[in-house]
Formats: sequence, C-alpha cells, structure tokens
Amino acid sequence: MAKFLDLDELSEEDRMLREEVHRFAEEVIRPASLELDRMPPDERIKPDSPYFKVMKQMKKLGYHRSYLPEGKGGLGLTPLQRYIIFEELAWGSLGFATGLGVDMIPFVCAALYGTPEIYEDLVRPWIEDEDGKFHGCWGVTEPEHGSDYLISLREDPELTIKFGKGNVVAEKDGDEWVITGQKSAWVSSAPVATHCGLHAQVKGSKMLGDGLFCIVPLDAEGVRKGKPVDMLGMRDDPQGELFFDNVRIPEHYVVVAPGFFYGIFYDQLLCLTSCGMGAFAVGLARACFEEALNYARQRVQGGVPIIKHKNVKLKLYEMFEKVETARYYVRKVTEYTHRRIIDHQTADASPRHARAAQIYAKKIAYEVAHDAVQIFGAYGLNKEFIIEKLFRDARSMLIEDGTVEVLSLEAAEDVAENYEKEFYDVGHITRLFDMG
Repeated sequence: MAKFLDLDELSEEDRMLREEVHRFAEEVIRPASLELDRMPPDERIKPDSPYFKVMKQMKKLGYHRSYLPEGKGGLGLTPLQRYIIFEELAWGSLGFATGLGVDMIPFVCAALYGTPEIYEDLVRPWIEDEDGKFHGCWGVTEPEHGSDYLISLREDPELTIKFGKGNVVAEKDGDEWVITGQKSAWVSSAPVATHCGLHAQVKGSKMLGDGLFCIVPLDAEGVRKGKPVDMLGMRDDPQGELFFDNVRIPEHYVVVAPGFFYGIFYDQLLCLTSCGMGAFAVGLARACFEEALNYARQRVQGGVPIIKHKNVKLKLYEMFEKVETARYYVRKVTEYTHRRIIDHQTADASPRHARAAQIYAKKIAYEVAHDAVQIFGAYGLNKEFIIEKLFRDARSMLIEDGTVEVLSLEAAEDVAENYEKEFYDVGHITRLFDMG
C-alpha cells in the first residue's frame, strides 16, 4: 500500500484506486521491470518477454482507457485520478509507465480529433483489447531532428526554416497518403508496437510545423522496424527506429490534417504529455526518496543507523520537500490541462504551465535520485540495489520527451509573449502559417 500523507482530500474512490494501482506496481510491474533491465535488448521483445505479460495485465485493468472522455470509451476518471494512476505506475517502473503513455497517444488523439470512421476502425478495437493485441507508439524525433521538433512551433519562423526539412514526409495521392522516411532510434515502444501515431511533414513544405498527424499500422506494406537499442536507462521500455518506404494509408487515418489546427493540436498534445511526464517524474522521485529513507533507517555506521547522522537527516528532508512540491504543482497543472483538453475538449490549455510541470518534476527526479545514491554510498552503484536502476532512469528523463533545456526555451518564449494573458493565445501559430 502507498503510505504517505496526501494533502489533497482524497475520496474513498481515490484511495481505493491509489491502493489498487500501487499494489499492481509493487507486485507485478517492479519485479518485471528489474528482469527486463538485466536482459539483452533482443530478448526484451520476444513473445515470452515479461514486457508483454505486464502490458496484457494493464489492458485487462483498463488503464489504457484512462485518458479517454467517458463518452468515447473512457473510465470516467477525474484529472486527479488519472494523475494518481501515472504516479503510482512510474513509482513501479518509468519504462512501463512510458509504455502505457505512448500506447494511448495515437488512439486517444484519434478519439478526440479523428473521424467516426477511424474510431470504429482503430480506436474501438484498441479500447476493447484485453489481451495486449494492440500497442501504440509516438513517432516524433528523427535522425536529423530531436528536441528541435518540439520548439518548431514557437521559435522564430525564419529560424525554423533553417532547422531543415523533416526526415518523414507525407504526400497526398488520390484518397490515400503516402508516407516515406525514418524516425529516430529513440521511439519508445516502437519495437513492440502495432500502430504509430506519426508526425510527418507535408512534402514540398518549408517547415517541420507544416505537417500532419496520422496513425500508421506497423504491419502495413513498406514499414520496417530497426533493432531495439541498448540504452543507459528506461531499459524496461524497448526503443528503436521506424522506417517507412512509400507506406500507403487511407485518408481517414490522418487524424489532424495539414493546416492551422495542426499547430494547435501539436501544442496542446505537448501539454497533455507534459502532465504525464510530470507525474512519471514525481513517481520516480518518490521511489528514490522511499528507497533512501528505508535504507538510512536500516544501515548502521558509527554505531547508529545513518538516519541519526544530521547530514543524512537534512538530505532526506530536502528530498521530501522536492517530491511534495513537485507533486502538488503537477497535480494542479494536470487538473487545469485535462479539463480543457479531455473533459471540455476546448484545446486551450496553457503551454507554459504544462511545460513547467514537466521540466520542474524532471529536474527534481534527477536531484532526488542523485541524493539517494549518495546516501547509499558504494551500494548505490551496485546493481544489487534498485536505486542504481532508478538513478539511470532519472538521468534518462532529462532527455526523454525533449531535453529540459529545449523545453525550457520553448516555455520561456510563451512566458515572454503571453504571461499577462488569461487565455491561450495562438499568435505564434498564426505567424508560422503566415510564413508557410
């Protein structure tokens, strides 16, 4: 059971949800994540891998439906309840939490912004899946475009043109779109996914921002997956390249067509993913803090448990302070963002606040993980203790889903332009398309 004082007044339903998800994270997810962490990359994606067993159980529990509006197959959860699920899953494993997050992206976006036809073709079977037959991933970064893909909407359009053209392009051909190109080796869950929520630049356009978002079935003719890569952290979520060689998809698989709304969609999608990443980071930071607290209570040096030493006690307090402040900021932003994007579907969340939730929580996760390793001493560098894995995962977070530096620059542009405004201003997208 997750035991800590929660300053929000949780309902009985909230408490039961937290206990259920925490028990699953502790008894199922964490042991599987440790097993995956020690396996070679090729072994992690074989049919008998623990990855598939855990994902199948998450599907049975319905966690993949948590971000859908209730009227479109969702569980009727509140923003706080969605946050609780993500924090507890990431407490168990950043990799599995990320795997669930990217699984949702193509299908939730299609439910929110796609046609009734794509909902029946792709979303409904995914909603009803209890066997892990369907798994989404999110194709953004490319060999020549990493975090610059994230800032392409808000940076000066003249500079954005100099970023160069996208490595994945889409071209209309009759009532189909043809996809060509390559996504980077860092696409989370790509080696195990069945569908990709793909960002592609329109062929012949000038900038990355002039694109579309579509779903590509990864068994379509012309799709090829690269080998899973061997990463420092988050080894419990396989990552790898995707190649598209004249892959044809029907027009209704384009969830968001090229044009002005694509810019709004992409900006708002980053608000949703930033809230998710913030919750993941808090869950990871809490796991590090609790490992360090328990270790300090048991480890005896100088004749007493090390928690009796004032420097260790002070460090633990500082870690607690960071976890608590991050949790309540991320929760507040999640409530605001989910109301606008999921509940009311007005697509007018605040990018600067959402990015701040992700950036701040990622930073504190790394700081808390670093301090936890210091408290463990040499044991913290030993694979026998989970804190070694958690530290590697926390380091990976500073890059995953956009480096904190580029995310901060993007948020800074929004702060500089729009701080006094009490509404979502789309002026940056207007400027982008005036140049296009």
